[in-house]
Amino acid sequence: MSDSLNTPEAPQPVAAVPHTHVPGVSAQHTRPRGEPRFPNGPKADPAGSHFERRIRSFQPRRSRVTAGQADALQRLWPTWGLDIDGQQTIDPVQLFGNTNPVVLEIGFGMGEATAQMAAADPGTNVLAVDVHTPGQGNLLSLAEQNGLSNIRVANGDAIILLREMLRPDSLDGLRVYFPDPWPKKRHHKRRLIQPEFLTLAATRLKPGATVHCATDWEPYAEQMLDVLTAHPDFENTQADGGFAPRPDFRPLTRFEGQGLDKGHVVNDLIFRRVPHRDRQPHADR
Repeated sequence: MSDSLNTPEAPQPVAAVPHTHVPGVSAQHTRPRGEPRFPNGPKADPAGSHFERRIRSFQPRRSRVTAGQADALQRLWPTWGLDIDGQQTIDPVQLFGNTNPVVLEIGFGMGEATAQMAAADPGTNVLAVDVHTPGQGNLLSLAEQNGLSNIRVANGDAIILLREMLRPDSLDGLRVYFPDPWPKKRHHKRRLIQPEFLTLAATRLKPGATVHCATDWEPYAEQMLDVLTAHPDFENTQADGGFAPRPDFRPLTRFEGQGLDKGHVVNDLIFRRVPHRDRQPHADR
């Protein structure tokens, strides 16, 4: 599962799914440059050039979209999908059709764990962000198959979503499971869990909301613990100030299982948003 803070640097022409006809999708092996991959689905670069090109925290992954995923993207995206264009403010009540709590999940991979958690907690709405097109289609398909009306799938840069499209105090939780660890020292600046990110997230989280992170990369887990512990807007839910046991509500994912098979140690961190302190001027926009 990778984190999804960013959009690709530029739209790239991608071969269509061979020998598969999906309404609105060319059955040819290639398509003309500039033609949308899924006319009714997620955009290749929803925010375009409206916002600065900062350091990105993930590497775009390109892989084949199956016929079932393509079908889900075409049919379900207009209803359950959201392009992060930075041009609108999201009303969670309008987006989900109810006033239930909203949790933001950044980076859901293929969506299996997200769907399991949404099914186990139908009273919580999940706004799940990723840029991996097969995963977006797979999660939409799982939501339909299991009747999960409490999932919305967002495509694009989660920083733009937080900064430009969500109101202060609009989130009841934040999940970041198995983000890209960027193991090389020169790439540590690309890691998602940084003080600046937490400061932004804190403005969108209600007091008492939880931030739940998990990683199988121990050096990154230690950095997460240090950064969260030092941040004035968050407090550790663990009395000893350390890592948390994996809670029952977080399923064991396929990605996690692969890491455990390799001898990796998985660490969970669960922190709580403390009551608001003075915000930076840009926060209450």
